[in-house]
Amino acid sequence: MNEQLWQRSALELGVLIGARDVSSREVVQAHLDRIGEVNDTVNAVTVVLADEALAAADRADAEVAAGNRRGPLHGVPFTIKENIDHVGSATTQGLPAMADAVPPLDAPTVERMLAAGAVPLARTNLPEMGLRITTDNPLRGATANPWAHGLTAGGSSGGEAVAIAVGMSPMGIGNDLGGSLRNPAYCCGITSIKATVGRVPEAHSLPPEDASIAFQLMTSEGPMARRVADVRTCLEVMAGWHPRDPRSVDAPLVGPEPAVRTVALVPEVPGVAVDATIADAVRRAGQALADAGWQVVEVVPPEVELVTELWAALLSADVSFMRPLLEPLMSPDAMRLLDAFEAMNQDAPAYPLVTAERARVQRAWSAFLIEHPLIVGPTWCLPPFEEGADVAEPIDPAVTIDRLRFITPGNLLGIPSVPVPTGLVDGLPTGVQVYAERWREDLCLDGAATIEAALGTLTPIDPVGG
Repeated sequence: MNEQLWQRSALELGVLIGARDVSSREVVQAHLDRIGEVNDTVNAVTVVLADEALAAADRADAEVAAGNRRGPLHGVPFTIKENIDHVGSATTQGLPAMADAVPPLDAPTVERMLAAGAVPLARTNLPEMGLRITTDNPLRGATANPWAHGLTAGGSSGGEAVAIAVGMSPMGIGNDLGGSLRNPAYCCGITSIKATVGRVPEAHSLPPEDASIAFQLMTSEGPMARRVADVRTCLEVMAGWHPRDPRSVDAPLVGPEPAVRTVALVPEVPGVAVDATIADAVRRAGQALADAGWQVVEVVPPEVELVTELWAALLSADVSFMRPLLEPLMSPDAMRLLDAFEAMNQDAPAYPLVTAERARVQRAWSAFLIEHPLIVGPTWCLPPFEEGADVAEPIDPAVTIDRLRFITPGNLLGIPSVPVPTGLVDGLPTGVQVYAERWREDLCLDGAATIEAALGTLTPIDPVGG
């Protein structure tokens, strides 16, 4: 083969395994070897599940030999963020106090990947409780950006993004409350999807099993990979109602053709001066869609600045409520960041007013999306910051908030978004995200696939040494 197995996409590996051109054991071993080669450089993988993975690979190979291939991901390895339950491995949340917190049940997303024949390979790093947009914690340490040591890899699913970007894994599972799938995808040059809230079930089997209101309203688990087609297939595996998640629903994965084919292009975002290289990436993505037959107009969706304010108010209220639980568990740096975030939102309206405003803005965006079925804008509005800058004294929440000004609509409004790379500038990835109406992940994925086809892919790469 011209490419090594760790360089192949998830679907390519599934085809090779299904045709018996390679075995699942060979694929798993190639990724275990890759972890051994590069993980010391980036610190993305926290626990290697070698024995479990090889045993699962052998079972997958036996099923293929018996003519019982379960689907396109059969025998393909995947990785799991350390705040998502997998039986036999601790759900650490990046906290020393939870280093031995082994769950009794798999998360629904893990359960469904296993049922599809995928092979659990390793666990990956995150910040404490997933509450930073970088990836560092006192239990596992910092995860390095594979393109430039010293810059953040993004967060909170930074370990997943880096593992995928450098070929230690072809696909994985993360989650997203404030861009935690999309932030590291942008920083590392890969793709993912933050689905409509309720599309992908989420459940925990360690206390507290039930999340507070902001997490219920705004968070979503989902896949990460190097190719849009892999993300689409993983979403198909993960989606649908699950008895352990009362938010989850069964909904069609494909909808009708939109009545108009108009893209709202957003190179400039109210409330922040978007970096020129990022604005240029948005316009290049818009040109790719225009070349594919979309009408592209530069127009801003409703009340973008208010969206970020409401998102911050909801999350800050939850953080205040959770503070007695968090303070004994989290590092002083992480607590100072949460304190600064809470102080920034101390004058925010109470929950009932915030949720009422949220509903009004949701209606406004739905009306906008009828006329503009796709919205394409920045993933981050500013380039990756230096590792640790978000907690450097004096702590400035703007280091976080200004980057997230076009991330927050996905979470506050519950709409789907697909981040996709658009090339390299000065050796670092650039990228955009594609929004659509709730339950129209298919439109997001179609738009992202068009951009990917025109502008190419960036990974896997060999990580830059520290």
